Amino acid sequence: MKKFHVLLDSCVLFPMYLRDTLLRAAEAGLYLPFWSQEILDGITRNLVNTGKMPQQRAIKLEETIKKAFPEATIEIPRELVEIMTNHPGNRHVLAAAVATKSDVIVTSNLKHFQEKDLVFWGIQAKSPDEFLTNLYNLYPKEIVEVVRRQSQALKRPPMTVIELLDLLSKKDGANLASFTDKVRSDDCC
Repeated sequence: MKKFHVLLDSCVLFPMYLRDTLLRAAEAGLYLPFWSQEILDGITRNLVNTGKMPQQRAIKLEETIKKAFPEATIEIPRELVEIMTNHPGNRHVLAAAVATKSDVIVTSNLKHFQEKDLVFWGIQAKSPDEFLTNLYNLYPKEIVEVVRRQSQALKRPPMTVIELLDLLSKKDGANLASFTDKVRSDDCC
């Protein structure tokens, strides 16, 4: 079975709990994640600029992500970026998706990835909620286990599965209402 190739945009790797859920699902083998150095730079820059992390900690996070997924960081040919037709600020993201033969771009910025710009490349843009809901529909037991392990790993502060799902369902958490409803309906908690 071919695993989905998925390009993760910086906006979905920025929020801590969403990033953790997405990367744990990839670590569980449910899809193959990809990003570019420019996407990772965006995460680091935004974590520092918003005061979420000091520079050294943000750099360490980037190094940890690269070490956990050594095949995920790809080079994007400049000439590929230049032929993309989507929003100029996100052409590097679509080019990265094309370069990795990704099936999906997971982004919270769907307006910059219109179907007319993606159809030629055979790529879809999905919100993190839609993407994780689709993963749940394909792998319900595995996704429940991902969320359970994520909850168990949280120490500061510790969270139950229900507390984690509550956080992920809120707009300021990750806005994963459909996904969290699916997981809750699984009688996991």
